[in-house]
Amino acid sequence: MILIPAIDLKDGHCVRLKQGLMEEATVFSEEPAAMARFWLNHGAQRIHLVDLNGAFAGKPQNERAIREIVDEINGDIPIQVGGGIRDLDVIERYLDSGVTEVIIGTAAVKNPGFLHEACDAFPGHVIVGLDAKDGKVAVDGWSKLTGHEVNDLAKRFQDYGVEAIIYTDIGRDGMLTGVNIPATVALAQQLIIPVIASGGISNLDDVRALCEVEEEGIMGAITGRAIYEGKLDFKVANELAISLSHPPKTSI
Repeated sequence: MILIPAIDLKDGHCVRLKQGLMEEATVFSEEPAAMARFWLNHGAQRIHLVDLNGAFAGKPQNERAIREIVDEINGDIPIQVGGGIRDLDVIERYLDSGVTEVIIGTAAVKNPGFLHEACDAFPGHVIVGLDAKDGKVAVDGWSKLTGHEVNDLAKRFQDYGVEAIIYTDIGRDGMLTGVNIPATVALAQQLIIPVIASGGISNLDDVRALCEVEEEGIMGAITGRAIYEGKLDFKVANELAISLSHPPKTSI
């Protein structure tokens, strides 16, 4: 299992939100590309980017910062990008710029036909992000809770050909209260594609606990607030994850 540092972009800056609230943003860096280089130098094997403005606006808003990050990383490790991806032209533009995978969230839930088209047009490059609370999927920057069960949607999207599912428990994201491991494992057990855990990692015990269930199909975990606030040493945690790693069911 690998740890994946998150770089959330708001107005060109690297920030973290608390439970998805834009007004609860804390700025951690005004140079996102330098932050990406920092994580790469500390052992990151993949970087997770989110265009927060784009997620709320429904179209990319931080493309300049994303291009600068891609240029800085220069293909050394994969980069996955989400936030405001609603059409095939945006996906093509991102992939042409050097992004490895795009993450489709709200649009996948609201317009599954678009997701199906994206998987057909860009096989191997589409990940779905499912944010949920009490098993129900949320959309529009977590502002609306739907009636869709996360497990049901994940299985349907797997059939479309997505590469992986990023599962976020929005009740825990940015709260440093630990990962919802039972829910993450329950989802992974339903799928043959890998799951990336997200939301709540706060310490090395969380990393150990995730590694113990990696073989259920959990290929990685996204971490944000804990590594920015210094509550979790990314390099130490990443090395621990690697040392405890067992091959999952499959990987991207």
